[in-house]
Amino acid sequence: MSVTDPISDMLTRIRNAMMVSHDSVLIPASRMKLSITKILKEEGFVSGYEVLRGKPQRMIKVYLRYDDKKQPLVSGLKRVSKPGLRVYVQSREIPRVYGGLGISILSTSRGVMTGQAAWRQRVGGELLCYVW
Repeated sequence: MSVTDPISDMLTRIRNAMMVSHDSVLIPASRMKLSITKILKEEGFVSGYEVLRGKPQRMIKVYLRYDDKKQPLVSGLKRVSKPGLRVYVQSREIPRVYGGLGISILSTSRGVMTGQAAWRQRVGGELLCYVW
């Protein structure tokens, strides 16, 4: 089955798995999704990930992270730029998510990075999603 927005599908899979307290979730792999997963790991929203070699397609197994009370560390995931309406920002327009408690993820000419890293490097790009 083809998906028209693979990044939105990835975020929805993570959101749904966290709502039912799964330990991990499988996501069809792509370079963009792998970059987003690396950022989620670096920022501490997920505990880890691994790339599984599959016959039809590679899969990313994302290990979800919870606090002591079994509450997910990710409160929300929101897709901003969609295939029907792309959202681009300049470096001075990069939004802060929940006053700095969350992150924005951008696809720039220097690769996929957080909004804060893009702001420091003074590059803009496509605003992919917010995570808080």
